[in-house]
Amino acid sequence: MSKPEIEFQDGPAPSDLVIKDLTVGEGAEAQPGGFVEVHYVGVEFETGEQFDSSWDRGESITFPLRGLIKGWQDGIPGMRVGGRRQLTIPPEQAYGPAGSGHRLSGKTLVFVIDLLATR
Repeated sequence: MSKPEIEFQDGPAPSDLVIKDLTVGEGAEAQPGGFVEVHYVGVEFETGEQFDSSWDRGESITFPLRGLIKGWQDGIPGMRVGGRRQLTIPPEQAYGPAGSGHRLSGKTLVFVIDLLATR
């Protein structure tokens, strides 16, 4: 797989988490609270500007799902290894409302996540 391009989305930002499978994987299924190894790209919904990418660092990342933003905790379980999923995450499920102290507070975020492994 190669780094995905995230298409700019027209219209207002969604108020709820939007989960869209771009590729359905064939492997093991990610479980709530489990560990996942992923490659991902994140952009701001409003501008389409990239703010983070494991691809650009040249290495995947392994995390416990419970340590991630709520949009990832809710949006990754059920995904299968080998899959690519796009999550559009409102501020309440990301870094909170504007002024919450994180540079992405108040922003709707779009991630494309490739699930490489789960345990």
